[in-house]
Amino acid sequence: MTINSVLNTGVQGVQRGIEGAERAASEIVRAGTVDGAAGSNSNDVVESLVDLRLYERSVEASAQVVRTADEVLGTLLDTLA
Repeated sequence: MTINSVLNTGVQGVQRGIEGAERAASEIVRAGTVDGAAGSNSNDVVESLVDLRLYERSVEASAQVVRTADEVLGTLLDTLA
């Protein structure tokens, strides 16, 4: 596995996490509206809140992958220089 593929995996994880968080946040907002309140129950809101938290942790983990890959790349460049 190359550093480039690790970086790409980390960036894709961040993007997916952000997309998921946006969906979960939209569901929470929708549940709080007059139109959404009639069709949703509190379990849907709780599930969306849990999803939002999970996506947040996913973004944090993926960002750590990117940071670590960056550090490894920097170390490799320093070693080769």
